[in-house]
Amino acid sequence: MIMSETLTKTTTTINHFGKLTPMMDRLRDSIIDAKPYVDPERAILTTETYRQHQDEQVDILRAKMLEHVLDKMSIFIEDDTLIVGNQARQNRWAPVFPEYSMNWVIDELDTFEKRPGDVFYITEKSKEELRAIAPFWKHNTLEDRGYASFPEASRIFYDLGIIGADGNITSGDGHIAVDYKNVVNKGLKWYEDRIKTALANLDLTDFNQQKQYYFYKAGLIVIDAIHNFAKRYAQLASKQAQNTTSATRKAQLEKIAQILNKVPYEPANSFYEAIQAVWLVHLTLQIESNGHSVSYGRLDQYLAPFYEHDLKTGAIDANGATELLTNLCLKTLTINKVRSWQHTEFSAGSPLYQNITIGGQTPDGKDAVNPTSYLILRAIAQAHLPQPNLTVRYHHGLSDKFMRECVEVIKQGLGMPAFNNDEIIIPSFIRRGVKKEDAYNYSAIGCVETAIPGKWGYRCTGMSFINFPRVLLLIMNGGIDPESGKRLLPDYGKFTDMTSFDQLMTAWDKALREMTRQSVIIENSCDLALEQNYPDILCSVLTDDCIGRGKTIKEGGAVYDFISGLQVGIANLADSLAAIKKLVFEEKKLTTTQLWHALTTDFADEDGEKIRQMLINDAPKYGNDDDYVDDLIVEAYKPYIDEIAKYKNTRYGRGPIGGLRYAGTSSISANVGQGHSTLATPDGRHARTPLAEGCSPEHAMDTDGPTAVFKSVSKLSTKDITGGVLLNQKMSPQILRSDESCMKLVALLRTFFNRLHGYHVQYNIVSRDTLIDAQNHPDKHRDLIVRVAGYSAFFVGLSKETQDDIIERTEQSL
Repeated sequence: MIMSETLTKTTTTINHFGKLTPMMDRLRDSIIDAKPYVDPERAILTTETYRQHQDEQVDILRAKMLEHVLDKMSIFIEDDTLIVGNQARQNRWAPVFPEYSMNWVIDELDTFEKRPGDVFYITEKSKEELRAIAPFWKHNTLEDRGYASFPEASRIFYDLGIIGADGNITSGDGHIAVDYKNVVNKGLKWYEDRIKTALANLDLTDFNQQKQYYFYKAGLIVIDAIHNFAKRYAQLASKQAQNTTSATRKAQLEKIAQILNKVPYEPANSFYEAIQAVWLVHLTLQIESNGHSVSYGRLDQYLAPFYEHDLKTGAIDANGATELLTNLCLKTLTINKVRSWQHTEFSAGSPLYQNITIGGQTPDGKDAVNPTSYLILRAIAQAHLPQPNLTVRYHHGLSDKFMRECVEVIKQGLGMPAFNNDEIIIPSFIRRGVKKEDAYNYSAIGCVETAIPGKWGYRCTGMSFINFPRVLLLIMNGGIDPESGKRLLPDYGKFTDMTSFDQLMTAWDKALREMTRQSVIIENSCDLALEQNYPDILCSVLTDDCIGRGKTIKEGGAVYDFISGLQVGIANLADSLAAIKKLVFEEKKLTTTQLWHALTTDFADEDGEKIRQMLINDAPKYGNDDDYVDDLIVEAYKPYIDEIAKYKNTRYGRGPIGGLRYAGTSSISANVGQGHSTLATPDGRHARTPLAEGCSPEHAMDTDGPTAVFKSVSKLSTKDITGGVLLNQKMSPQILRSDESCMKLVALLRTFFNRLHGYHVQYNIVSRDTLIDAQNHPDKHRDLIVRVAGYSAFFVGLSKETQDDIIERTEQSL
């Protein structure tokens, strides 16, 4: 029987969820204390494969690359783990993926340790090894091919940072959850059998079937590679079992060897086997490609039968199951990713956005919460980590008991769980052609974006970023970028020549539609380069119906394929439009010339500061349930929502249902990076400072409490913004001290979701004083966690600018 080390009665009275077992506590300390190094091993092994097999069809080349890495990479088993599998030579080390990008890696080799946040370390030997392989990758990476594919008229928007897509051409796709339910219940052998049957029925005189042949052969290679990868760990565990002097550890290692000689190739038959199978596949997906937001899907649903079976047979107890789940959480944090500094500004805190979804409904509309759902909450609270993300699917039938337990996790200060609303998301999917039973099985993918696990293509969100406030400044300057002086859009009329607010909104409509069109061109260029050169074979094999169609995901193999870009600075745009309309055109307190001068000089002189204060204090602000400003942002968002729906993605008509685009506000930490390139805005914001994040109000502008914020956000067209409506809220820990206050939060959440039809919300439960103390004394707060955007991060690892942005968020009360 698998049971955890005994928890004392004293521990359980101190902590609602209990504490980590001593074994997991030691593992947690070792992972958190690990310094994140840049690891060149995968880069070296990948280069070897590409040099040796350049002549192979690209599917075969990618499969052999993964095979070579899994066969030759360093592996280890920590002293205090029950689940095994590593991404790099040490925990928290970040592999380099040279096929995606090497230019920035070489350029930043000597600055990784000097970053203001997201610091990485690197040895001189590693620098030499990376410089040695760099010439092979010159003009031979995704970044090189992606950038070259941008049409010149569109490339300028990327170069100037108005449309951001850096992550799309410097890394793989990610933003997906594969079919883990089939992985644990049928094993990879089931996929292997499907591929062999398909291969046997091919007619290679048919060109299209010949293309399928290479995909199928590649699929067999990667399945065999994972099978052998698992056996490597089994052999290592057996060897360590022979050498240990601890009888307890010997039994644990022998069990690990037994399990890995079976899964993930064979079906799992126990809770332990299922978790190990999920972890090894999850890990391998992120060795294959460094696309982030690779998520676990509805973990409580596909693990529940294993837990219930083992519980009945006495093979496990609740504490033992919790220990395995906390082990999974800890292993999830070991995965790391080093990004270019430009990309890092969009993803502060080194997030991987690995999401676990629990709760929700069954296809017949019944509450899907089960005992495993509660165990996952307990494990997340005990592990106390920024990864994995945890999302709870809310619906009106969710019990107060479960909601109250979720609030207990929120009180831990993890920024989790986030809540997504079934009442909005499921109907939105069904309207777009998703089958009912699939719509009811959706999960969060990364931040707040949602998709159907195992049936959805890449990047349900995150294709590109459009900077709304910068587009507004561009329009106000007659289509010329105020900084570079380059014309980007037609002259729809300069702001200083306008005599009515309607003229500005007419120009906004035309300009935003053109900007949307340009974003589509850039996104398609990225997708073209990825499809032609960097297919992810394992991920495709584990996504329906790539095997049935003989296509990778990028070729149209997924059952569903909808994508979205992200729109940044929504609150800034709302407040800017309100200030212009009220102060310039209605009350005439400012002339167009006065305002434009104040913006271009960043409110530098005495009159400029007076104007800034007027913009801040004398105009309505989004987040206060004021129709004046809320209706303006709804109107301003509409051209994008309407326009983006016109454009198909590159998989349209090639198999998937959909092939279309929609809006999304999950802008991660892009509000900080995009703020750097944005001049002063008409809401009174200074140049180069962060924009508002997600669809949240600007800091300190939401003065009428959380209900008013909910009402403002709910006026957005949430049914159309299927890519996610990200709302962050911040409260002091003092607020949730009493049971009464906790139930008030539950009631507030129910109101937001049931009556106002909100899409999403998440909470930072941390005081301003604590955050400031952590800035000044980081050593005292090494595991202080904050919600950055749609993800959590260790506060002390963030840049000061991102820390300041979080500190300045409005602290709400109940």
